[in-house]
Amino acid sequence: MHNISVLVVDDSAFMRKSISLMLESDPSIKVVATARNGEEGVELAQKLRPDLVTMDIEMPVMDGLTALKKIMDTAPTSVIMISSLTTEGAEATIKAMELGAVDFIPKELSYVNVNIGKIKEDLISKVKEITRHKLITSRLDRIRNLEKRKPVDTTKKELPKLHYHAVSIGISTGGPLSLQKIIPRFSGDISVPVFIVQHMPPKFTKSLADRLNSLSQLEVKEAESGELVRGGVVYIAPGGQHMKLKKVSNLNYTIDITAEPANTLHRPSVDVTMTSVIEHYGKNTLGVIMTGMGKDGLEAVRLLKSKGGVAIAQDEDTCVVYGMPKAIVDSGLADLVLPLEKIPETINGALVNGKESVRRYSNERL
Repeated sequence: MHNISVLVVDDSAFMRKSISLMLESDPSIKVVATARNGEEGVELAQKLRPDLVTMDIEMPVMDGLTALKKIMDTAPTSVIMISSLTTEGAEATIKAMELGAVDFIPKELSYVNVNIGKIKEDLISKVKEITRHKLITSRLDRIRNLEKRKPVDTTKKELPKLHYHAVSIGISTGGPLSLQKIIPRFSGDISVPVFIVQHMPPKFTKSLADRLNSLSQLEVKEAESGELVRGGVVYIAPGGQHMKLKKVSNLNYTIDITAEPANTLHRPSVDVTMTSVIEHYGKNTLGVIMTGMGKDGLEAVRLLKSKGGVAIAQDEDTCVVYGMPKAIVDSGLADLVLPLEKIPETINGALVNGKESVRRYSNERL
């Protein structure tokens, strides 16, 4: 029985047919209409009120970004962008996340027969998981408008008193928009490295890093293999690769970008990166698990807790998809469960208020 209605918007007849066939291979999904451009897409979204829209970016008459904005203004619903694997496509996708898109799939991969099974599986799982969260559009609206309102103080708790020497953040679906709401709020006085894994393909992580860097007090960059880890820098794992650390001397580390292990569900993987950070910084790692599907990061946080470390999980109400943090909470591994807007101030309080100990640690490394 169909219970998920989808509108497919793409100027390519091949793509409209391909996406429709992939989606309707699942009996719970029904493609209620297709549109050849953004203008038709907006009209159909207003008329049919689908549960979800797949939206191409480059189209005649009205492009995908313009159509996305009109849909979010007049008939808000969940939107997945169909993005080209180019620098321009990546930049447009980051902009789409700011405008309210929930997620994206890379367009080129849809043409490659060897990958069609995985693309279909990913697309269907995203559609089903996203539409399962009935309040997702209101959550996205709340996240987009964080700077327009005073944060709600939902907890007076503080992090346990440890000398935090590194922060490791894992995030997936809904991540680009959520990161734009927390990284710019990190204090410029933070003097420890921050390592982020955001599930994304190549090129997309570079565009995300550049966008965050333009908004933030801290330096934000896509991590490069062999570079020396510096305090006060936010490193984003490059799409399609794992980010690990290598010890080069006493308390000094370099970034190691590698395809290994090759058998992980995600690359980059939160578990791989956070485990490597923990192996080098031990219990002085602060683990943070945010919005996303699945449970990537669970085993790394389990390791962190076994060493006496501390973990934060994002709360359900501010997650676009409450999967990865839920796995941490349900396993009893979260020291704090925080709404999105409380995460930066809590981390600032732990790292900046205790910056004398952090400075001593940083000076030991020079």
